[in-house]
Amino acid sequence: MQRFGQVSSFQQFMVGAVLGYGMTFTDALIAITVGSVMLEVVTILLGVAGVREGVSTSVLARWSGFGRKGSAAVGMLVALSLAGWFGVQNGVFAQGMHDLAGWAPEWVWALVGGALVTAVSVCGFTAMAWTAYLTVPAFLLLAGWSVVDTLVGHSLRELLTGAPPGPVMSLAEGTTLVAGAFILGALMTPDMTRFNRRPSDVVKQTLLGVTLGEYVIGLTAVMLGHAARTADVVGIITTSSGVLGTLILTTAILKINDWNLYSSALAAVNSADVLLGRRVGRRGVTLVIGVAGTALSAVGIVDGFTGFLETIGVLAPPVAGIIIAEYYVVRRYRAGLELARRTGRPPEGIPDWLPLSLVCWSVGTLAGAFLDAGIPAINAVLAAFVPYAVAGRALESRRRDRARRAPLPDRTVL
Repeated sequence: MQRFGQVSSFQQFMVGAVLGYGMTFTDALIAITVGSVMLEVVTILLGVAGVREGVSTSVLARWSGFGRKGSAAVGMLVALSLAGWFGVQNGVFAQGMHDLAGWAPEWVWALVGGALVTAVSVCGFTAMAWTAYLTVPAFLLLAGWSVVDTLVGHSLRELLTGAPPGPVMSLAEGTTLVAGAFILGALMTPDMTRFNRRPSDVVKQTLLGVTLGEYVIGLTAVMLGHAARTADVVGIITTSSGVLGTLILTTAILKINDWNLYSSALAAVNSADVLLGRRVGRRGVTLVIGVAGTALSAVGIVDGFTGFLETIGVLAPPVAGIIIAEYYVVRRYRAGLELARRTGRPPEGIPDWLPLSLVCWSVGTLAGAFLDAGIPAINAVLAAFVPYAVAGRALESRRRDRARRAPLPDRTVL
């Protein structure tokens, strides 16, 4: 339910409306399909690693390509990105509630929304599950209401075969939009799947959650964009559903924002452990980040933070490629992880930095930012995955050859 809640978010509604405004229904369907399949592959591979090892993404990165301090860098990137998006979406919540109930200024609603989400995230996974149980069905009811209200009087055949009402968007641009909208959520998959029982649960969870979320919400928004002849999904929802639409719109933001805060805190905990040598509690870190993000959204600072968040967002996809390459292809630390599962003690002997991962991280980031062909998010994943897998296998083979050729110790000397 939580995974479906992540994918069926308000952001996905916005993506679908943009696709519908600039693409035919058929092209939008192709873009959603291609983007979803690519996301599902990355999500499943990372999710299976999470359920096997029982650790979050930033902790998994220690033994999956980045080393101790490298994983702290990953954690700081994730913590900063998600904490920033927590503040931004809390600001969107405050704006929506202010428009609905003008008796209170936006900063008051920002404090209310931030306090609510922080309380849910501090309580942990069970409270977040119950939030999803309540808000996901509410959001689906909103989608159904908007569809019925907006599509009444429109020919279904015209919506499915008509030309896009806005400037034409290419198939590559549409697929890029779909894949880029959830790539950070795919990277954070181990934060959630560490609670699954078996790898098959991850596959079912991903196929159902991502597929239904992308298709149900995405294609619904595509038809809304065609019918309303606009990409302004906020206007579509508030116009068709009024007060009810605005209220459920805010719950749609709440059900994804608790995960922004939760994963940010997990990443910050790992970074503090590595850099400061101190184990800090997740709840305390969640509270600190929640208070800071709430305060920043209340004073409006995070509104100018969106561009920075989008810029550092290009650093996230290569991390997924490196983790997948190390965990499944190079496998240098897999023996240590398997021993850790049996003994309950983390593997030892991990270096602080792994230069290969830093090089591949840079290559992936540059490919995602500047390579024109293909899909930027997927380009970044592949550009980090391929050189790490090839070079990592070669280095590991050479290391094993040296180990085999090393002389045996003289056991005759007491």
